[in-house]
Amino acid sequence: MATYRYHCADCGPFDVIRPIGRALSEEACEACGDQARRVFTAPMLSRTSTPLARALRAQEASAHEPRVVTEVPPSRRRPAPHADPRHAQLPKP
Repeated sequence: MATYRYHCADCGPFDVIRPIGRALSEEACEACGDQARRVFTAPMLSRTSTPLARALRAQEASAHEPRVVTEVPPSRRRPAPHADPRHAQLPKP
């Protein structure tokens, strides 16, 4: 569905929602019933947010070029065991 803008000489602009390509050159005004001419406006294109665009690019890239992981990332590594043997008897976290 698309939103088309019309301008009535008496009442001013108003919008009509119709399927794409089904706009009429004239439409009856919602307030007074007179014929109003269609006004051509820029299409309403919205931009995606930056995080969503980044996620979509990563998803698209991974479909054809998956990243190969050769080691565990540093944030998920377990801490190295202590060199002191007395720590071996302590409970594990």
